[in-house]
Amino acid sequence: MSGTSLDGIDAALVRLHPARASYRIDLLNFLTQPFEDELLDRLRAVLPPNQGTVAQAAHLHHDLGYAFAQAAAQVADDMPIDFVASHGQTIWHDGEAHVTLQLGDAFVIREHVGASVCYDFRSADCAAGGHGAPLVPYVDALLLASEEEDRVAVNIGGIANLTAIPRTANASGVVAFDSGPGNMLIDAFIRERSSGTMTFDRNGAVARGGRVHEPALRALMQDPYFAAPPPKTTGRERFGAQFLRAHETLFARLSIEDGAATLAALTAATIADAVLAVAPEGARVLVSGGGAHNAAILQGLQERLQRFTVERSDAMNLHPDAKEAMAFAVLGYETLRGRAGNVPSVTGAAHPAVLGAIAPYELPALLAKVQGECRA
Repeated sequence: MSGTSLDGIDAALVRLHPARASYRIDLLNFLTQPFEDELLDRLRAVLPPNQGTVAQAAHLHHDLGYAFAQAAAQVADDMPIDFVASHGQTIWHDGEAHVTLQLGDAFVIREHVGASVCYDFRSADCAAGGHGAPLVPYVDALLLASEEEDRVAVNIGGIANLTAIPRTANASGVVAFDSGPGNMLIDAFIRERSSGTMTFDRNGAVARGGRVHEPALRALMQDPYFAAPPPKTTGRERFGAQFLRAHETLFARLSIEDGAATLAALTAATIADAVLAVAPEGARVLVSGGGAHNAAILQGLQERLQRFTVERSDAMNLHPDAKEAMAFAVLGYETLRGRAGNVPSVTGAAHPAVLGAIAPYELPALLAKVQGECRA
C-alpha cells in the first residue's frame, strides 16, 4: 500500500494462518520502495490542493499499478505467491459524501505478478453509506484483542488513526476513527522551510531541537474536526499544505525547529485527546506507522498519556512500518473468503460489507486453496 504520507510503497510478504475468529500472521519480508522522483511529482500534481486532469489521473493509474507490481515482485523475491492485496494510492477521499478514489491498476499488477489481485477495498463500505475508512480496525480486532488488557492501536501515517479495543472485544466492539494529522503537516512544513532539501523530520530530530509554541498550538487545536464525534475520517483534502497556508501567520516567526516541534505536538495532542475520550484508563497504546519513529511525537504521547502504557507495535511482534500492509493482506483474504471486512459502527455503513474487487488469475484454484485452509 501507499498512504497519505507519500513516503513510498510498503510491500509485505506474509503467510496467513486463518482461524475461525482470528489469524496468525507471519511476516516473511518487508520493504518500502520509494517513488521515483518523476512519478512522485506527477502524483503530487493531482493531489489536493492541486487539481490534476483526468488524463493525468489515468496515466498515473497505469504507472502506479506498474510501480506496485514491481514492489510486489521485489518483496516476493521469487517465492510463489497466492494473491496480492493492493490498497492503491488515495487521490481523493470525502467520507461524509461516501466518495473515495484510489489509483493503481490491479490488472497491471496481475499481468506482471501472475496472481489474483484484491483491490478497491473502500468503495463497498462507501456504497453501504459508510465513510470507507478506517478499515484497519477490523484487522486490529482480529490480531490484538486480549482477555487480559485493554489495548489501543495507533497508526501515524500522513493521517493518524486509532482503534480502541476493550478486553474481550470482537470487531463490533471496537471504537476507531481518524484523530487528525499524523506526519502530513510536519512533512509539508519541513519540505517548505528547507526548500526541498529535506522531505521529512527523520526520527523527529528537528522537532526535538525546538520548543513548542503554545499559542500556535492552541490556535491549531481549534479546528472543528478535532471536536467532531466519530465516525469521522479525514485526509489531505483538509490537512494538506493548504492547512499550513491558512495558518501561515502563526508560523512566520517560528524557526524550523520550533515549527516542527509545534506540529509534532499537534499530532501528539490530538491523538492523546482521542485516546482519552474512548479508551479505558491504563490501556496499552501500540504505535505503528512512520510516526512511530518520530521521538518528538512519541514523547508527546507519553507525556499526555501518563496513565497508559505507550510503546511501538513491535512490542506485539507487529512491525511498525509493515503493519498496515499486513492488515490489507488480511482484508484481501477476507474478500476471498466472502466475509465482511468493515466495522459499520466505525465507518458509519448501514451494514457489514464484503470489501474488495478481484482481478482474477486462476481464481478457482485459489478459492479452493483458501477454503481448504479455512477448514483445516
